[in-house]
Amino acid sequence: MKRGSTIFLQVVIALLGVGVLALLLWEPQVEGRNVNATLFEIYFKDPFLAYIYLAFVPFFVGLYQAFKILGYGGRNEISFQRSVRALRIVKYCALTTAIFILGAEAYLFVFMRGKDDIAGGAMMGGFIILVSSIIATAAAVFERISQNAVEIKSGRTT
Repeated sequence: MKRGSTIFLQVVIALLGVGVLALLLWEPQVEGRNVNATLFEIYFKDPFLAYIYLAFVPFFVGLYQAFKILGYGGRNEISFQRSVRALRIVKYCALTTAIFILGAEAYLFVFMRGKDDIAGGAMMGGFIILVSSIIATAAAVFERISQNAVEIKSGRTT
């Protein structure tokens, strides 16, 4: 992979991470029920918000692993074993994020239905689940391809 395109993709991943983190920190302050709340009330008295922050930990771990894979390619140090391991971590992180968000969706539909307008939150959650599922599928396909390459490479040397 060319060095320039690798650096570009790493910058895109870094900007995506910074953008998501900024959105996670900014959005609760402008959300309907938190408009007149203090920062302490917003960030420390809302267990749902703490759950959402916990749900995005695997997302950031997956971004870091994708950044590492691109780093291997940029330095022409593609080790299929390391790539397979990083792709497996990306797959599990995407699946974990989807499961966490599915739990948040269930909370919204069971406990918040009728008390608050949940359409926006449900749509964002559905979109995150869809994207996480696509990422997990792509990572699984690339993991399988890399694993096959490892098996072919090890079969030739023995």
